[in-house]
Amino acid sequence: MGSQKLYAGAKLRETRTRLGLTQKAFAAKLGVSLPYLNQMENNHRPVSAAVVLALASEFGMDVTELSAGDAERLVSDMREALADPVFDGNVPPIADLRLAASNAPMLARAFLALHRAYRQSHERLASLDEALGRDESALRPSPWEEVRDFFHYCDNYIDAVDRAAEHFAEARGASADIEARARSLLARNGIELVLSDSDEIRHRTDGRLVLSTRAAPSTRRFQILHQVAVIAHGDLLDATLDLARFHTDEARAIAKIGLANYFAGAAMMPYARFMEAARETRHDLERLADRFGASIEQVAHRLSTLQRPGQKGIPFFFVRVDQAGTITKRHSATRLQFARFGGACPLWNVHQAFETPGRFLRQLAETPDGVRYLCLARDVSKPGGSFHAPVRRYAIGLGCEISHARDLVYADDLDLTNARAYQPIGISCRICERRDCHQRSVPPLERRLRVDPNRRGILPYEID
Repeated sequence: MGSQKLYAGAKLRETRTRLGLTQKAFAAKLGVSLPYLNQMENNHRPVSAAVVLALASEFGMDVTELSAGDAERLVSDMREALADPVFDGNVPPIADLRLAASNAPMLARAFLALHRAYRQSHERLASLDEALGRDESALRPSPWEEVRDFFHYCDNYIDAVDRAAEHFAEARGASADIEARARSLLARNGIELVLSDSDEIRHRTDGRLVLSTRAAPSTRRFQILHQVAVIAHGDLLDATLDLARFHTDEARAIAKIGLANYFAGAAMMPYARFMEAARETRHDLERLADRFGASIEQVAHRLSTLQRPGQKGIPFFFVRVDQAGTITKRHSATRLQFARFGGACPLWNVHQAFETPGRFLRQLAETPDGVRYLCLARDVSKPGGSFHAPVRRYAIGLGCEISHARDLVYADDLDLTNARAYQPIGISCRICERRDCHQRSVPPLERRLRVDPNRRGILPYEID
């Protein structure tokens, strides 16, 4: 943790609440006074080294949880929001943003909600959206954005759902056929499974679950387990949704689909068994896909969810982009946080994956903050199953900080110690401070520009 003071009040309160302890009981177990604990929980005092040790010894807590998570995400999201031209360059220094994220996270979230409302208002006016003027057009995050942020700030790990899926998968031992048990559960609930040459991957009606024969076996298995989540664990999903308190019925409905999908992935790849296999294979996506009957994308996504307290896997980032570079899925358990709006840095290898279908691309990359990563990219195009059906083309990116690279088979033969092997990448041009990037699209918000009409380099301006 270095010499920087550690403020983690929100994480302390979250831990105490999860353990079901009062402040008095929690303080006693940590060996501190009740007023001192109260001050730490309210970020009036930093977490002491003695408390960090007590958290590890008394509760087996992974102390890295205290310094990671929401704060980095909030800082990244605030920097991106402040890149909006409406702020006219009046941007607080990064140190102030970190203080706000650590000491006043609710204020930071309120700021982000306010900016999101402004952005939506601006976009609606620009497009003459007829929703303006209606009583129901209150400025709220779109349902899709609200659900995306829910999973983002849960660290893409939903403990109760993950454990329920693991229990279902392991109830009769690891050798049991999970798909057969899922089919049996559906039959007991009066649902007939039917395979059809359908354009839809899945639809359910009149006691029938219809799956497309055009879909890959891993997709069909995933969709069967999705229905298991809805039918056998609906109460659990609803309880989780109640805690989330979504603003609209649409957001809640989208989130329920997301939670059922989460269950399906976690059942196909049960936490403990999957993490053991990941370590054994050195995170070889193809071997893991073959072992668990999953797709490459499903495996990559699952690796990014291994964030169970006390049993964490390697912190990965995971992202999926379309051909336009728009991010359609994103999560990061690393310090690298993706732009909330728009596409990813064009220097990142995920964009090149479309040019080399069926191949894994490796990249050593360094972000402007000096953190180095091993990045993996591959296309995951999905044929429609017939001549006239459209092909859905995506690419996925998976990566980790370079300190974990030796645990990945993809680091083999790479010179991790050679500084020149690392390609400079960024997050969003407006918050990227690199002066000499040949792919820059707009100037960085936090730098002044010099414009010399008598000189022209790669850019029509120079960055101070």
